[in-house]
Amino acid sequence: MKKTSLLILVIAASFLSGFAFKTIITNQNKKTTKMKKVTGIGGVFFKCKDPKKTTEWYQKHLGLDTNPYGATFEWYEGADSTKKGQTQWTPFLETTKYFEPSTKEFMINYRVENLEALVEELKKEGVTIVDTIEAYDYGKFIHILDLEGNKIQLWEPKD
Repeated sequence: MKKTSLLILVIAASFLSGFAFKTIITNQNKKTTKMKKVTGIGGVFFKCKDPKKTTEWYQKHLGLDTNPYGATFEWYEGADSTKKGQTQWTPFLETTKYFEPSTKEFMINYRVENLEALVEELKKEGVTIVDTIEAYDYGKFIHILDLEGNKIQLWEPKD
């Protein structure tokens, strides 16, 4: 009887230890693979014949509060209502080379967190990286291509 009780106790302890170990490992793996990537739209850029006239049209007819770069939309982040964010809207001259190697008429800027780590992950996944990370006083930038050759700008803002 003592041997049977001891055997059941050992089996139960082994099972529970294995279950606990698996739970710990699974939770650790979830933490390391769960990377926040895109956190919002940082900007919308498009080609047009006359950026100045286009900006004026949007100001007059749609009420955009324009500036020399187009228009900046300010908003507050949902998670932290004291933290401001912004999305830039900018028309570019139709002959701009800035969107190359894409042949599309637009480019979207996505806000991201931890750009360096994200770029390393994208490289491992075979994503085309167009250039290198550039840092400015308002954040870090890099360009990539999506599967259809659309140029995408990734921006880690310095908030």
